[in-house]
Amino acid sequence: MDTDTCSGGTSPSFAFAFNDSNFSDRVLHIEIVAGASGEAKSSGEPCSTVGAWARQKKRRRGADAKDKAFENVCVMVGLGGGQEEQIMTGTQPEPDDAEEEGDVMIEESPTSMAGSPPAEDQDQMQSTSSWNSESSTVLRVKTIHISSAILAAKSRFFYKLFSNGMRESEQKAVTLRITDSEEVPVMDMLQFMYTGGLQANTAPALLDVLVAADKFEVATCMRHCSRLLRELQMTPESALVYLDLPSSVLLPDAVQSLTDAAKAFLADRYKDIGRFHEDVMHLPLAGLEAVLSSDDLQVASEDAVYDFVLKWARAHYAKIEERREIFRSKLVWLIRFPMMSSRKLRKVLVCNDIEHDLASKLVMEALSFKAEPPHRQKHIMVEEIVHKRFSERAYKYRPVKVVEFDAPYQQCLVFLDLRKEECLTLWPQGRVYSQAFHLGGQCFFLSAHCSVDQQTAAHCFGLFLGMQEKGSVSFAVEYEFAARSKQEEWKFAPRVKGNYVFTGGKAVGYRNLFSCPWQELMKDDSDYFHQNVLHLRAELTIKPQGQGM
Repeated sequence: MDTDTCSGGTSPSFAFAFNDSNFSDRVLHIEIVAGASGEAKSSGEPCSTVGAWARQKKRRRGADAKDKAFENVCVMVGLGGGQEEQIMTGTQPEPDDAEEEGDVMIEESPTSMAGSPPAEDQDQMQSTSSWNSESSTVLRVKTIHISSAILAAKSRFFYKLFSNGMRESEQKAVTLRITDSEEVPVMDMLQFMYTGGLQANTAPALLDVLVAADKFEVATCMRHCSRLLRELQMTPESALVYLDLPSSVLLPDAVQSLTDAAKAFLADRYKDIGRFHEDVMHLPLAGLEAVLSSDDLQVASEDAVYDFVLKWARAHYAKIEERREIFRSKLVWLIRFPMMSSRKLRKVLVCNDIEHDLASKLVMEALSFKAEPPHRQKHIMVEEIVHKRFSERAYKYRPVKVVEFDAPYQQCLVFLDLRKEECLTLWPQGRVYSQAFHLGGQCFFLSAHCSVDQQTAAHCFGLFLGMQEKGSVSFAVEYEFAARSKQEEWKFAPRVKGNYVFTGGKAVGYRNLFSCPWQELMKDDSDYFHQNVLHLRAELTIKPQGQGM
């Protein structure tokens, strides 16, 4: 039902009608029985943290699994003449950790049932109910006057109960049986259906009400609990509990905003995955998905993401069959293979933790994407709406495309694309580095700088080639830097070229690659940016001594 969502505004308050016989057409008897394994709420203390709530909920679920008497909610509707019919619904009762409420309801002592149902009703009760003598002991009964219209408008559970056309929909007395751990949240939920407000104000208490509201399908109450929980201070522990809610409730859409907030919290808290390496390693799968789905993940490159996921999978899934299954169903969607280096993609092909056919498909897809022109890549990224496999993150090192040749000389073409907004952040003296690439057994990288030209004293764009090896290694290469502009469309025009012998980790390049001031290069009508992207190419060649070096 859920009337306030239909109108789009605030639902009216019926607080004046709550438990008032003048505005009620039915009587609701709430029988409170001992929880699973005879657990009594009154003997325990309310949970002070969401983590304690989750652990208690898990223990009670285990007890419920052993006690079949509490696998269902039992609703008993008076049939007249002392006869009663039991209607079983397929939902499990959930625990409550809030303190017992004051005398909000009228409390009565259990009454004995007059008369005996006919044989056919006895057979039905025996077949549909598994209450044993111990668990069915009624601790107390609370009786309230209810309006079937108000409850049916707020709850699909009560709507179906009052409109199913059976005998129980015509009766004036309805008996609802719940466990003692559910008493406080159910009472709070019933008041919410009239007033639109809750007495619960702590995270554990609000979670209890949310679970009760889910059981009785009161979506408005679930959304209200979700909003209040979002307003409370979130912790990694509580965020993980919220992420588990959609899998444990009947109405997952009602808690979607809360789970989205939990994902955003974890993604922001652990975005520096290197700093929080151990914390992220201990996250469950839902937490890992929240962190690695973020575009703002601060990581060196996608290669590092792949290495981390592989390490996490081996730590959480000891058996190779389990790891392959979790990679196939979940983990491969968290790794953006098209952003990985070709060198690392080759390692994916021989990784035993991923099924060979799947690894081959992922690598071929990544290589095909790398080979596409920029406009086609953009189109593919837009089409991918479920996952972000083709989107870049906030990498510390910018991804590059590398094309390698072995003949007639060892040679590689390296393509580096920089978005205009990235270039703007380099002002006044910033720099950005590319992913590493290899040639002749050595590891190289490109770096783009905003620096001051020594001759003109103006800020300008510079491009440099560096070798990571430091020490006594001496390595000679022939290099050429090229760029593509709007006028040249797909053609790269050479900017500078030369020869250089790398020793001791030095770099070679040009401070003013485009021979123009920084302001001219970055202006809106600049000819150097093609679709707001600066396309750069570096060509490296190793030639034998005496042949063009």
